[in-house]
Amino acid sequence: MGAAEVVPGVSGGTIALITGVYETLIDTAGHTVTAFRRLVTGDVRGARAELVQGSWLVVVPLLLGTVVAVVVGASLIEPLLEDHPVGSRAVFAGLVLASLSVPAMMVGRAWTARLVVVAVVAAVLAFVLTGLPPGSAADPPLPVVSLAAAVAICALVLPGVSGSFLLATVGLYEPTIAAVNGRDLGYLGAFALGATIGLALFVRLLQHLLSTHRAVTLAVMTGLMAGSLRALWPWQTEDRDVLAPSGDVLAILGLALAGAAVVVALLVVERLVGGADPASSTADEPPAAR
Repeated sequence: MGAAEVVPGVSGGTIALITGVYETLIDTAGHTVTAFRRLVTGDVRGARAELVQGSWLVVVPLLLGTVVAVVVGASLIEPLLEDHPVGSRAVFAGLVLASLSVPAMMVGRAWTARLVVVAVVAAVLAFVLTGLPPGSAADPPLPVVSLAAAVAICALVLPGVSGSFLLATVGLYEPTIAAVNGRDLGYLGAFALGATIGLALFVRLLQHLLSTHRAVTLAVMTGLMAGSLRALWPWQTEDRDVLAPSGDVLAILGLALAGAAVVVALLVVERLVGGADPASSTADEPPAAR
């Protein structure tokens, strides 16, 4: 997930879906937000009760791995994207394309015309947003950094929306990567503050939607992931204008297939280990009840 968040166009939430930890992450985040709210009001016992319900044996290693991958990815993936942009985007496009089956199957029932329309609208929205040219902000003020982080962090738990892509759109991708590599504590502190606030507000809403409007929410996620493929089209300009295929097209197609194969392998392993596929999840049962 951390490596995905470094790559513009790939969502950490997509990786969470593929690996089967998505709802566990949302559920634990929801309990954490509630615990913090109760702690602020002086309800220490209630806060402790909420925290106990979190799946910390899964979430703690997940968060540690994410942080490490962000730090490492900032120094390794960024040069790869700069030196081999077409091939890199092809791999990630294959990954996201194969991932579409995950939220689609998690709907848990046959897709109705309403769900298809919702998914198409979400896909069009994502397609339009990912076509916006990148912005530029060489030395952004810290309040702006916090605000951008509050929005971008939502992509951590929303499949199909890339946090790093949102940062690139407002011109904060390169400054953020530079802050990670340069250990700029002031910038990173402002980013962490905004991210914490944004995540706390968004997680509760997403948890509610998954509990009360599960099929529609998953249809939206499917559409967002499909539309986000616009950002991962291998041949495009720096301003995100789509170009016709050129060069060694077969090699690029091979890289896309390799990315898709990785996802298929992960899904097979997850099914063998977990004993179930996404479609068999209890569609009408709230995440918090599982």
